[in-house]
Amino acid sequence: MSTPKKALFNWSSGKDSALTLYKILQNPDYKIECLLTSVNQQYQRISMHGVRVELLKAQAENIGIPLKIMQVPEMPTMEVYENVMMETLTELKEQGIKYSVFGDIFLEDLRKYREEQLAKIGFEGVFPIWKIPSLDLIQEFISLGFKTIVVCVNERYLDKSFVGRIIDQNFIDDLPENVDVCGENGEFHTFTFDGPIFSKPINFEIGEIVYRKYEKPTNQNSSNTACDTNSSDAFDYGFWYCDLV
Repeated sequence: MSTPKKALFNWSSGKDSALTLYKILQNPDYKIECLLTSVNQQYQRISMHGVRVELLKAQAENIGIPLKIMQVPEMPTMEVYENVMMETLTELKEQGIKYSVFGDIFLEDLRKYREEQLAKIGFEGVFPIWKIPSLDLIQEFISLGFKTIVVCVNERYLDKSFVGRIIDQNFIDDLPENVDVCGENGEFHTFTFDGPIFSKPINFEIGEIVYRKYEKPTNQNSSNTACDTNSSDAFDYGFWYCDLV
């Protein structure tokens, strides 16, 4: 048998990450050496998801894979984000890791961006759930026994009533037709707290629900993540967050 390829897993704490990790852990071609998560340096919460670092660490502990936290500023320019990422990947490459696993589904531009950045440092991207229909993925996620809670919604697509809900069939049925059931377009983000990859459920309580609207960066090349926010009206909408404690 060939030696498994050492890989890092880009862990967001949400459902797509959880299902992707479940699948890649069953693939003998890869060995996941660490979970890599981007964290807001100022607030110590997972970027975009708003989940506390303490809960992120609890996930990693119950999964049983080492966690690597990548600290990024509140609203980094693409240059700053990419520099932090390259420094992190260089460090991991010294450990023999050359593959980076993502839970992306169908955003072609995002995959192209990731692959171009990885190629600069000699990494390859791995996309286990690429092009699988969103509805199939969410149904498989639920049938496997995963449980996840919505921690952030973009008000462009969903109202306050959707944040803080557990994703089940009722949630899926309530989604507007223009919303992807996996939130692949950034409609919502989740925190997965139970399922076959965990040794035990993650304990938490639902805290306050808050509204936040981000100001458009003065630098036109700025973005709050490596994902595209170049849409002319991207900053016209705010987000509802459900704090978990």
